[in-house]
Amino acid sequence: MVKLRFDPATTLRYRDTLEVPNYGIPEVARYLRMPVATLRSWVLGRDYPTGKGKKRFQPLIELADPASHLLSFVNLAEAHVLCACRRFHQIRMDKIRAAIDYVAKELGSAHPLVDCQFETNGISLFVGRYGELVDVSAQGQAVIRELIEQYLERLERADGRVARLYPFTRPAIGAENPRSVFIDPRVSFGRPTLATVHVATAAIAERYFAGESVDHLAEDYGCEKLDVEEAIRCELRPLDAAA
Repeated sequence: MVKLRFDPATTLRYRDTLEVPNYGIPEVARYLRMPVATLRSWVLGRDYPTGKGKKRFQPLIELADPASHLLSFVNLAEAHVLCACRRFHQIRMDKIRAAIDYVAKELGSAHPLVDCQFETNGISLFVGRYGELVDVSAQGQAVIRELIEQYLERLERADGRVARLYPFTRPAIGAENPRSVFIDPRVSFGRPTLATVHVATAAIAERYFAGESVDHLAEDYGCEKLDVEEAIRCELRPLDAAA
């Protein structure tokens, strides 16, 4: 049985479903195929040594529930976009923070990376500001922009706000990553769901790991084998996502 953190009583305290603290750090790291330690530093910060003593890396994402270390769907989407920056290894986190702060001020947004304005002038503001801070070449800035746009394409909006995420289920980004699985706070209590049949991927994976074949599951759910395989892949812990 899959244990869900979703609590209706808790939800009533939040007017916005997108802001409900509903995801643990290891859980989000698995969904986004990233190291737990990296996500933890993004949302909690971390201490690091320098020649002049210990310094503090402040969080890049403001948690929906700092006391319980829980992320909201909006936090998950923010981390998804930040992963684009992480894939370009020359991007320094302190410079990313400065660029995010700049864009937040310019857009007047509490969540600039997933604000609908970010898809228009926001990306240019972010890349331009980062280029000024780090002196990234024009070619490097083009790469950053392309990566961010690929991640933004996996976000779906409703009423101008991010409402659904199609996470990458395979290591490489691009056309080879199907949009078979989505995460939507209004469906399956916000857990990854197979898009074709709207069944939680955890339920499909449980049956597979209990011994049922992909062929049988595809027939039972009335979907393609590829869909079942993507659901199972979504529930596997990537090798590079260890704490």
